[in-house]
Amino acid sequence: MAKKILLDDGRAALAAVRAAAAASERPARPDLATAVRYLLQLLVEKAPGGSVEVRVPPFGAVQVIEGPRHTRGTPPNVVETDPATWIALATGEEQWADAAASGRILASGIRADLTDLLPLRP
Repeated sequence: MAKKILLDDGRAALAAVRAAAAASERPARPDLATAVRYLLQLLVEKAPGGSVEVRVPPFGAVQVIEGPRHTRGTPPNVVETDPATWIALATGEEQWADAAASGRILASGIRADLTDLLPLRP
């Protein structure tokens, strides 16, 4: 992740995304992107490392959790989900097991379970 998102900016983006959802509207793309990247940034701060790649297309991907570092090709431990599911998981609005059971999380590898790391708290 290139530029660090400040706490106030991250919280404002999350608030804007939640407000849009409450109004049954689509959030503004810049707010959605900032919210996703902010929560990925918090995940990196909580669990630094390089053994699991977390992808939230089209907004970001990070490597987290200590262990064998991956450098080329498809990583052995990958988590991928859509922006709305990532925000719900990271904020505690949804549980990992529920999202996984409904097929909204694609996870592969023995380390690709983020249950113990979520929700994230700024």
